[in-house]
Amino acid sequence: MNCRGCDSLLSKTFIDLGESPIANNLLTLEQLGKKEEFFPLHTRTCDSCGLVQLPEISSRETLFPENYTYYSSYSKSWLAHSQMYATKMIEKLGLMEDDLVVEVASNDGYLLQYFRGAGIPVLGIEPAAEVAKVAKQERDIPTVVEFFGHDTAKKLLEQNTKSRLMIANNVLAHVPDIHDFVAGFEVLLAEDGIVTFEFPHLLNLILLNQFDTIYHEHYSYLNVMSLIPIFAKHGLRIFNVEELDTHGGSLRIFVCRTKSHWKEDASVKNCIYEEGVHDPRSDNVALKAQSRSQQVKSELLEELERIKKSGKTVAAYGAAAKGNTLLNFVGVKSGSIDYVVDRNPHKQGKYLPGSHIPIVSEDYLQKKPPDVLLILPWNLAVELNQQLDYLKRLNVKFLRAIPSLEYF
Repeated sequence: MNCRGCDSLLSKTFIDLGESPIANNLLTLEQLGKKEEFFPLHTRTCDSCGLVQLPEISSRETLFPENYTYYSSYSKSWLAHSQMYATKMIEKLGLMEDDLVVEVASNDGYLLQYFRGAGIPVLGIEPAAEVAKVAKQERDIPTVVEFFGHDTAKKLLEQNTKSRLMIANNVLAHVPDIHDFVAGFEVLLAEDGIVTFEFPHLLNLILLNQFDTIYHEHYSYLNVMSLIPIFAKHGLRIFNVEELDTHGGSLRIFVCRTKSHWKEDASVKNCIYEEGVHDPRSDNVALKAQSRSQQVKSELLEELERIKKSGKTVAAYGAAAKGNTLLNFVGVKSGSIDYVVDRNPHKQGKYLPGSHIPIVSEDYLQKKPPDVLLILPWNLAVELNQQLDYLKRLNVKFLRAIPSLEYF
């Protein structure tokens, strides 16, 4: 296996989580009796450029099918984050009605709706047809249903002007051919334009034990250090870095053309320095990451067994991909957790891959409240603590496993 960033041979293990099914492949009742496919979750680090990555075990078309069930608009905190971003960028770039804002992986129009509401032309690019349909029909967001890359960008340029602002939130890690993907931005970006990318920062995965963010849809685990040469190859450079609270700690990087007037901010060098202190190429860093993941596995299994032996019940909240990584790594089955709640109606009535835990609506929490509720999307713990406040009156205890096991 060679590095998708610099093509060097990969030999160094970062974290090995064994084998797991595809995290977002929720099962129907009919599929429960059929054999599931499990694939290795064995991340490796490139000794040359420092890019942490999984092999491409399945095509992007398989991992992100037309009926892909992730809808960004179901998180209120994410919508608020998106609206603030739109306001900031409209002001920063002085965007007007003759400018074009393009978002790659635009999902259900969760972000572009705020630019469109300000009278700015928008274009979404989204490969999942079902979520793209919501963007077009419910939010009137022009959306092209395709995977983005160099060829797609060329076709779009024939029909559109170049873009003053391009956006790619939580998608850069999801592309197997990262060079073809980045090349598309060079094609569509205006000479003085900006691209912003948001992604979970590898540094936080290391420091905060966020190993459950490793799943097959995430081909790469990103930091600034490893991205600089990738962008440079396509005539682009990073000129600013912002730290965000989203998804347990993300980066927003600002990218422009190599010869653009945008000056490099000190935040770029500061970020690279911090990444160097906790370099994933270091044996000590990798060994500690593996050890901490094993500790969570042992502690969660022990706690679930203790709860069951005491005659109490456990449910989970959030049928998120990260939750499926955790449950399958730990070896949790439906007998240990009665059900998992998710607000997304497209997930309800299905079952988690591997563990086969049924997904139900939030009504279940009132009809059949558990003694303990395991919060799987720990990055939304604060939001869920407020949203589910009524459960405290029913003496339900909240539990999370990342970065370590704790009741809160």
